[in-house]
Amino acid sequence: MRIGVYGGTFDPPHMGHLTAAVAAARLLGLEKLIFIPAGIPPHKELANQTPDAQHRLAMVRLMAEQAAVETKIDVSVSTVEIEREGRSYTVDTLRGLRGEYQSDELWLLMGTDMFLTFQNWRAPEEILSMCGICAFGRSESDTEELFAVQRQYLAQRFPNARITTLTLPNVVEVSSTQLRAELSANGIARELLPTVQGYILRAGLYGTECDLKQLPLEKLRPAALSFLHAKRVPHVLGTEETAVKLAERYGADVEQARVAALLHDCTKRLSMEDQLALCELYGIELDELERETAKLLHAKTGAVLARDLFGVNDAVYAAISWHTTGKAGMTTLEKVLYLADYIEPTRDFEGVERLREAVWRDLDEGLLLGLTMTVEEMRGKGYVIHPNTLGAIESLRG
Repeated sequence: MRIGVYGGTFDPPHMGHLTAAVAAARLLGLEKLIFIPAGIPPHKELANQTPDAQHRLAMVRLMAEQAAVETKIDVSVSTVEIEREGRSYTVDTLRGLRGEYQSDELWLLMGTDMFLTFQNWRAPEEILSMCGICAFGRSESDTEELFAVQRQYLAQRFPNARITTLTLPNVVEVSSTQLRAELSANGIARELLPTVQGYILRAGLYGTECDLKQLPLEKLRPAALSFLHAKRVPHVLGTEETAVKLAERYGADVEQARVAALLHDCTKRLSMEDQLALCELYGIELDELERETAKLLHAKTGAVLARDLFGVNDAVYAAISWHTTGKAGMTTLEKVLYLADYIEPTRDFEGVERLREAVWRDLDEGLLLGLTMTVEEMRGKGYVIHPNTLGAIESLRG
């Protein structure tokens, strides 16, 4: 197996890191990629506003999820350097990885600055005996001419070295220092993944302390997305887009529809155990079916989290609460969210086009068809139907 190893302070992880990792993975034909956030970097001191290691680790995990979506390979995050005492020397990390992946081909990924000073690292010859090097240029000034000189030098000094370099397409030039200053001043930085941006806002990192109950849309959106696994982000953004259009078409409050859509899956990735713990914490009453079905729980826990953390009003709270089962006598906003979640652009199942046509023709006609399709699918799989779903169907049939 060919494995890429990408270490760094990731303070914070940004689009430059992500695009470099994805490009290197494709160039090298990697089958696995390991991100390794440093505990104490050997080559520089951490900035004054650097979050603690656990926050950096959480942000790198969000980036790793996106890298896995884009590369479609196994991507993981190692805590070895964060847990190790003292400075994070690459040679120590590679010794451990070589012991774990004895027969695999390791490639160490690095940016231009690291590559041009590699000969000054601790035990460079031992490093090259354990892995190849893939260096990438992350700015317009990182030219092939510069790489060629260093490649030739390292080849002469370390004759058995495996070295490759690449200039990234669509270069993302990012200065971590400037990025941190931008976050401190504005709370927003365009060079960040939305999920990482949202995590920073929710945790108040880099001087971004703000009132989560008063967030403008440009900050609420990434904050909402930061709860999600990367593969679910397109669904939530699609739900937002569709909810806004349906609200405009059928007279629901557009901003309430937008907020409900952004937050409707905010607890979706939680385990059953964590869902039940939230229910106990917030005093949510559950019926027997809900206690056994995580898919039903996330609507209730998502609603209370949206209200507690982001201060959503009662209408949005109710829309999130009923977006999975539906119920008799749904408001227009509740219908809009239920259907936006069902027919957003990334949905691709048998009958979805027929459902979309019905929804845009008449909201209640679409809702009845959607609920009926849900019941038929669940019965076909042998699942129990929640009484609220059956009640919603009866209500629409009059």
